[in-house]
Amino acid sequence: MDLEKRLGLIKQVGEEILTEEELKNLLETKAHPIAYDGFEPSGKLHIAQGIMRAINVNKMLSAGVHFKMWVADWFGWLNNKMGGDLEKIQIVGKYQIEVWKACGMKTKEIEFLWTSEVIAKNPEYWKRTLNIARTNSVARIIRCAQIMGRSETENLSAAQIFYPCMQASDIFELKADITQLGMDQRKVNILARETGPKLGLWKPVVVSHHMLMGLKQVSHEDRIEYGKMSAIDRAIGMKMSKSIPDSAIFMDDSAEEIKRKISKAFCPEKIIEENPILEYCRYLIFEKFKTLKIERQQKFGGNLELENFDELAKIYSEGKLHPMDLKNSVALHIDKMVAPAREHFASGKAKKLLEQVRGFEVTR
Repeated sequence: MDLEKRLGLIKQVGEEILTEEELKNLLETKAHPIAYDGFEPSGKLHIAQGIMRAINVNKMLSAGVHFKMWVADWFGWLNNKMGGDLEKIQIVGKYQIEVWKACGMKTKEIEFLWTSEVIAKNPEYWKRTLNIARTNSVARIIRCAQIMGRSETENLSAAQIFYPCMQASDIFELKADITQLGMDQRKVNILARETGPKLGLWKPVVVSHHMLMGLKQVSHEDRIEYGKMSAIDRAIGMKMSKSIPDSAIFMDDSAEEIKRKISKAFCPEKIIEENPILEYCRYLIFEKFKTLKIERQQKFGGNLELENFDELAKIYSEGKLHPMDLKNSVALHIDKMVAPAREHFASGKAKKLLEQVRGFEVTR
């Protein structure tokens, strides 16, 4: 694959790239640059963490990138996931890998690494982490607290304050040329870019993927607050959340549950921006199926087969497609995506893992 095609694939993944010129230079000089993403095992995965993640990782692999998936069990421990029970956190990590297999992620081409195993083998990890801590102020580190999914900082433990220093250190531990995480991780990636050269290390390229919106309507008060925020912080604030189950489709949701959540989702007529159902179409359905098939009665215009998102956006903004017709179609397409994972977790080792994770979520 030539340089422009490789670059094009990675640009499809990156909503923001820091910087595109650095990425191009990297691809010109390195046949298989290393990219990484990290996941803190914290419960069941939703569709953005499962299917959307698989789509993005597979594109990176197709571009010739050597991908490392960082199963961040120690980070979940620091962040008190599963009540701070490391054994439970590690079980959740194994469940996550099974989800990615079921989603079609090319897991055989990916190097899976566990923080607890890698960090324990390398004393240089802590020396580098402490140097990152020494190089930055407490205020700067606290500003990175959003990487843990929290905006309030007054109740952070000392371990949680240390979390961003460790995450920045991970990049260099993994020898990652590219950090390929969500937009919500931007602040810590900037921390690594700015701190790395000060420690005689490199400046990683940042390829930040889009954060899929939650299905629930954002309140008027929150919209006012989001209007005061940067685009990055708005993306963080409006993303789907595990703590609000109806804001996301989970990888074990039944067909009935998917239809119920989609039918209740925020989907204002003729509005494209900040419309989660349109986001599902753009980032999931067209990526997976390349087309969107809509079945509706002849008196409402008959069936449609749309070939790209721009075509959908045009007819929807013109009022030629009713929100409920769109929702019905989206529910069917999403169910087709989730069905292989449901089947995968219906028996054997995968079923046992899912039952354990469900039990952890009830008791934690």
